[in-house]
Amino acid sequence: MNKIASILLWPAIAIAGAFSFAALALGRGENVSAVWLVTAAVCVYFIAYRFYSKFIADKVLRLDDTRQTPAERHNDGMDYVPTNRWVLFGHHFAAIAGAGPLVGPVLAAQMGFLPGTLWILAGVVVAGAVQDFIVLFASVRRDGKSLGEMIKMELGPTAGSIALVGVLA
Repeated sequence: MNKIASILLWPAIAIAGAFSFAALALGRGENVSAVWLVTAAVCVYFIAYRFYSKFIADKVLRLDDTRQTPAERHNDGMDYVPTNRWVLFGHHFAAIAGAGPLVGPVLAAQMGFLPGTLWILAGVVVAGAVQDFIVLFASVRRDGKSLGEMIKMELGPTAGSIALVGVLA
């Protein structure tokens, strides 16, 4: 994509998202079109993916594409197997589905759809995605260890055992 189109694209996405949020915030009653919700969410996710994820990857975690993953280093054909990124995305997406992320939005929905929408969008962008990304990063840097195993290495066997039970519960 050429430079001018890129410079014009992101402000256009931001304006579309702001307009969608305005339509949600200023609409009276319960007959608000879901198109505004979807448009606002897609705009927030696009901007977060383009700018916030780049910041986290480049400045906070300092990712290095030349480092081998544990699947490449320990390719045993069983536990460590290099896999297509879309298959890994599917496994990760299935693994994070749980009751925890649903409780907050359900409670926020009692105050209307806008607080629930903002809770989900902010929670996904600022907390959920970053937490998953950092745990995955730490696991890759520590030879594919699980979260409980990493806690056991850093804080000791008691804290690690508690973390393993907490993660599995």
